[in-house]
Amino acid sequence: MKILVPIKRVVDYNVKVRPLSDNSNVDLNNVKMAVNPFCEIALEEAVRLKEAGNAAEVVAVSVGKSESQEQLRTALALGADRATLVETDSIA
Repeated sequence: MKILVPIKRVVDYNVKVRPLSDNSNVDLNNVKMAVNPFCEIALEEAVRLKEAGNAAEVVAVSVGKSESQEQLRTALALGADRATLVETDSIA
């Protein structure tokens, strides 16, 4: 069995976010991004299942801009066997 784990790129929860001057959105310039903590928990559980022999492969997938590669590398470091990025310009 292969396990597909979605990985979401979010603002690091230790960072204090600032709104834009017109209060229309959050200023993401020079803000540290990280893997969504809930995605990280799901990835850790998938790796545990693989280590227990209940899965053959763990695949991490993310949809977003090319900057999401950093979070996929983190997923590989946490134990995912492969990582796939579906690139898109739209922000989800």
